[in-house]
Amino acid sequence: MGDVALPPTSQGVSNNLTAATSKVQPRVVAATVAGNALEFFDFTTYAFFAVYIGQTFFPADEPLVTVMLSVAVFGVGFITRPLGGLLIGSFADRVGRKPAMLLTIALITIGTIGMALTPSYASIGLAAPIIVIACRLVQGLALGGEVGPSTTYLIEIAPPGRRGLYGSWQLASQGIASLAAGVVGIVLTLALSKEQMLAWGWRIPFLLGLALIPIAFFLRRHMPESLEHPTHSGPIKSPLADIRHHLRPIMLALMVILGVTISTYAAIYMTTYAVTTLKLSATIAMSATIVFGVATWAGALLGGWLSDLYGRKPVMLWARVALFVLVYPAYMLLIDHTSVATLALATALLALLTGIGGAPTLVAIPELFPGHVRALGLSIAYAFGVALFGGTAQLVITWLIKVTNNPAAPALYVLITSLIAIVGILLMRETGGDKELQK
Repeated sequence: MGDVALPPTSQGVSNNLTAATSKVQPRVVAATVAGNALEFFDFTTYAFFAVYIGQTFFPADEPLVTVMLSVAVFGVGFITRPLGGLLIGSFADRVGRKPAMLLTIALITIGTIGMALTPSYASIGLAAPIIVIACRLVQGLALGGEVGPSTTYLIEIAPPGRRGLYGSWQLASQGIASLAAGVVGIVLTLALSKEQMLAWGWRIPFLLGLALIPIAFFLRRHMPESLEHPTHSGPIKSPLADIRHHLRPIMLALMVILGVTISTYAAIYMTTYAVTTLKLSATIAMSATIVFGVATWAGALLGGWLSDLYGRKPVMLWARVALFVLVYPAYMLLIDHTSVATLALATALLALLTGIGGAPTLVAIPELFPGHVRALGLSIAYAFGVALFGGTAQLVITWLIKVTNNPAAPALYVLITSLIAIVGILLMRETGGDKELQK
């Protein structure tokens, strides 16, 4: 029906909601999850080519220092995620989900442009790393506020009894993006020489991501609004003015997000783990990313579908319990019988079970909140959870392996955080049976 600005009347709201909930088109779902997909595409690409990125923007005498600086700059994006969650989540609950998603995709563009087009240190000197750092900070701000509004939008436009499946596309998009990044990374590594990769090859995936952004922006521009009573004028309330009355669900959400985040990043870390700890070749190690993408994609959709049938909590709980039981034996099998097959098996186990339990988690959290703080509630839990735990996951895992001298130490981290998540799940309210979202 196009992008028609409706007046804030009851008739306008009714028409808007009807447009949002009847015959939801696949392009609307694709546009909604585009920002999160671009995040994971960039994340996986950056991890693949950290060595080349480091040499381009952070040249140093020691190669290890170059890589460490490259990884550190990627990590600065996590710093601004909580702020993005607060500001953009609040904006989405006040002005609308659609304006918030248009804002985040515009900000994400800045980060992608910075990675794809910023000249090297050799060309413009210190300005190069400064520009990249600034772009990463802006992108972190956007990504902190992306998941809350977009996931909230998905469950608000979903037909009755299908909120779990619709919301699961948020996590499934991470799997699709990781799969795409893995394929592109392997193809470039095999097709180009190291000199070509350093000169320009590593920029190709970022340029591909940049080319997709106008499409995502166009699709989002023509989405209907799902917020029932958007407010475009009046005094702006503090982001914490209303959310402070919902501290219990936020704390429980953080506990559950902790488990999902650590097992996700442990699976992502498999590529590095395979090279540094298992001493496999880089090409074989990259295959773990493809396995991660496929397993996350499949697990998320399965988990969302099951949660519509049996409820959010049972699916979240049993997936997390299964991971708690199986993760350590999976790592021991991988260590004792290192091969492509066992690497794929361990990665698939982590990603599949995380996807099955993670998809209903991202749906259940916004279902805990009323509409006027729904996007903000999920934004806070997700942005703070990923910033605190996802941003430090690789560092903690590497440190645990070193101090324990145990190559299975990543499994211990997953075990501990899974136990915390299980407690959070047990204390959460079941929301899958609610026919309508809270007003």
